[in-house]
Amino acid sequence: MADGTLKVGTITTSSGSGTITLGQSGETVDMANGSITLSSDMKATPAFEAYVGTIVTGLSSGTWTKVAANTEIYDTDSNYDTSNYRFTPTTAGKYLVYVNTCIGSASDYQMYGAFNAIYKNGSAIRMHNDNFNPSYDHNEASPFLSSVVDMNGSSDYLEAYARVYTGSGTWNIFTDAGGAKVSWFGAHRIIGA
Repeated sequence: MADGTLKVGTITTSSGSGTITLGQSGETVDMANGSITLSSDMKATPAFEAYVGTIVTGLSSGTWTKVAANTEIYDTDSNYDTSNYRFTPTTAGKYLVYVNTCIGSASDYQMYGAFNAIYKNGSAIRMHNDNFNPSYDHNEASPFLSSVVDMNGSSDYLEAYARVYTGSGTWNIFTDAGGAKVSWFGAHRIIGA
């Protein structure tokens, strides 16, 4: 067949079912000049990311505190609740989940440990620890945690928590530094996993 343009409204197999192959080994199929509609199985959604928009104050040493990520950057399926800081995806699958917190004090230097945790259905399932013990000369830490979590798509939910260990002082989860967000929580479904 000579080079040319094929204009059709619908392409189907001759039997009406099966696989349609575009191109062959060694060829590139270029779809850059049009828009592509993907089925929900081919999208990395539901997905969200939110950041801590208001400083969380008064962390108690050794006590888990929910990360109050109350300001959404995006929420593709409206599955993140900014009032209770909970993500309840409505699609089953494996999700890449991540949390970062900037825990610190403006005046105290008594921190010897900072933690993040991912909670599923109210229980910690993943944890990260920045441990400075026996040194007590830190006033800030930014632990980051990411993990893949299997979700059932109906009742499973995710939350992020932080914890600090200190000798004394007043401790917070900060919102930003020089305009950059420093405490956030997010997740997205992994395609094909």
